[in-house]
Amino acid sequence: MTDALPRIESIDRALALLDALSHAGAEGTSLASLCAGTAMNKSTAYRALATLRARGYVRQDRVNGNYALGPAALMLARRYSSGDSLAASLHPALVALCRRADELVHLGVLNGDQIVYVDKVEPQHVIRVWSEVGRSVAAARTSLGLAILAYSGVERHQLSAYLHDPQVGAVITEEKLWAALDHARLHGYAYEIGQNEPGIACFGVPLLRAGTAVGALSVTTFAGALTASRRAELAALMKEVVPPLLTAGLSLPAALGG
Repeated sequence: MTDALPRIESIDRALALLDALSHAGAEGTSLASLCAGTAMNKSTAYRALATLRARGYVRQDRVNGNYALGPAALMLARRYSSGDSLAASLHPALVALCRRADELVHLGVLNGDQIVYVDKVEPQHVIRVWSEVGRSVAAARTSLGLAILAYSGVERHQLSAYLHDPQVGAVITEEKLWAALDHARLHGYAYEIGQNEPGIACFGVPLLRAGTAVGALSVTTFAGALTASRRAELAALMKEVVPPLLTAGLSLPAALGG
């Protein structure tokens, strides 16, 4: 059906180049590689790239000449995946998860080394935790933060950026943080027990776009309730309830529950 739709050739070429650059990553790629991948001649591709550069959607490395996505393109994705946008589109998923799990559910996004709560849905029974929409907490202490960091390409030598606060470092060490991220990558979820708030435990799962976390969902319960069997139950519940309610392009980790 889409093949029959009218197209503006110059826009179609520009979009093809942007798509190719999205796969090239931060290192970018050469004009020759772009032409080979898009079946475009060099002069045509060069003109299209020059226009995209002028609008900030493409940048060119001054040393090797490689092209990569520019700040304007990245900002589009950031605005689309902003906390407000995610909260509005994912609220039904939080409601459904809260009702099925009968637990407090949060949606959070990463802002620097902090997690910002952007939505929450409370169960019928009351569980008293110190959380409210708009509040920020240290990412390294929360299941939301651990889940996001595990799927954000953070390397071990970069962990100190998330542990610089003495209050955070007193609770979690670099070794413990790296082990938590390893666990999250292996099993598709992160969890913490009493790490952010005494007597409280959280189970967090990242929300992925093209394999990279743009946010996370968490289920909050009492510390004694988050046993290994309960974590397995929550992983299965997440896989059942959440995916049908996600917006296009978002997914849960394939490893979830493994």
